[in-house]
Amino acid sequence: MRILKYLILFSVCAVTVWYCAAQKNEFQVVSGQVFGTFYNIKVKAGHENRLLQREVKEELAKVNAEMSVFEMSSEISEINRQPAGKWIDLSPEMSLLLKNAYEIYTMSNGAFDPTTARLIDLWGFGTKGAIQKLPSEEEIKEILKTTGFNKIQFSNNFKRLRKKYDETTLNLSAIAKGYGVDRLSALLKKSGYNNYVVEVGGEVVASGVKSDAVNGWNIGIATPTNEGNENSFVVTLKDYAVATSGDYRNFFFIDDKQYSHTINPQTGYPVEHNLVSVTVFHKNCMMADGLATAIMAMGEEKAKGFIAQNNLATVMFVKDENKNIVPIISDAAQKLGIK
Repeated sequence: MRILKYLILFSVCAVTVWYCAAQKNEFQVVSGQVFGTFYNIKVKAGHENRLLQREVKEELAKVNAEMSVFEMSSEISEINRQPAGKWIDLSPEMSLLLKNAYEIYTMSNGAFDPTTARLIDLWGFGTKGAIQKLPSEEEIKEILKTTGFNKIQFSNNFKRLRKKYDETTLNLSAIAKGYGVDRLSALLKKSGYNNYVVEVGGEVVASGVKSDAVNGWNIGIATPTNEGNENSFVVTLKDYAVATSGDYRNFFFIDDKQYSHTINPQTGYPVEHNLVSVTVFHKNCMMADGLATAIMAMGEEKAKGFIAQNNLATVMFVKDENKNIVPIISDAAQKLGIK
C-alpha cells in the first residue's frame, strides 16, 4: 500500500488582500500565528497604537481557549468529555457560535455538522494525526450512530446543551477561523477603528475604506491550484466578510486515490465530486466560514440549488469534463462586482 500525505499550508490562502503603497504611518500592521495558520491585520490610522499587538494576541488566545480541540483545557474539549444527559452551561461566546452553527446545520439539511469530530480523527485530519490505512465500513457505521447535531439538545436560549450519547463529539474547525475574524473585528471596533482589514488563514473581514481613492478594500480570489497564487478575481469590498473552503491543498493519497479533508456528515466518507473550492461573501465571517464548508460538502449540483434558494454571494470553482478549473459566480456575487 503506497501512502502519500499532503498537509495544508494555511499561509497560502484562497483569499488575499491587496495592499497598495501608502504614506508612512498611514496604516498600522499587526501579524502573527494562530490556529496553525497566520493572521494579518491592517488598520488605517493616523498614529500607532502600541497596545494593539498585545490586545490582538490576547483576544486570539481567548478564542483558542474556547474553541480548540487540540487544547485539553479548552471549553470545547471540556464539553466533549462530559457524559450524555448532563446539562452543560455554555459561555456567551460558545453559545453564540453554536447558535450560528445550528442555523447553518438546519438550513443546509445537515451538510454542515460540527459533530463530525470522530470522523475527522478517523480519516486522519484531526487530533490523532495521519492514518496508515483506510477506515473500515464497520468503523464508519459505528461512529455515524452517535454523529449528528440533532443528537445534541440545546436550551431555548442556547445557553446550555446536553448530549444524547457520550461519544458525540464536537469539532469547530469549520467555523472557528471565521469566528476568530469576527472577534478581532469587534475588538477593533471597540478600540475606535472603522477602516481596517482582518485576515486569519484566508478568512477576511473588510471594514470601511482603504483610502479616499478606494471605496473599500481590494480582495483577491485565488485560482484553486497547487502551482501558485494567481488571482482569478479581485473585488473591492466594504463592510463584508469572505471565507473559502477547498480540497486542493488538504488531502492524502492511498493506493493512488485522493481523499479529501471534507467529510460528508451523512455518509462518513470524504466527499467525491468536481467541486474544488467555494468562496462565500457574507456580512458575518463566522457564517461565511460555515456556509463555505456546507457548500463544499454538497457538491456542485446540490450547491447550486442551495445558493439560489438562499440568495448567497458565492464563487465556486469546479473541474469540467476536461479537468479544467472553471468558476461559477452566483447572481448575488455578480452584484458585488465579481464578473
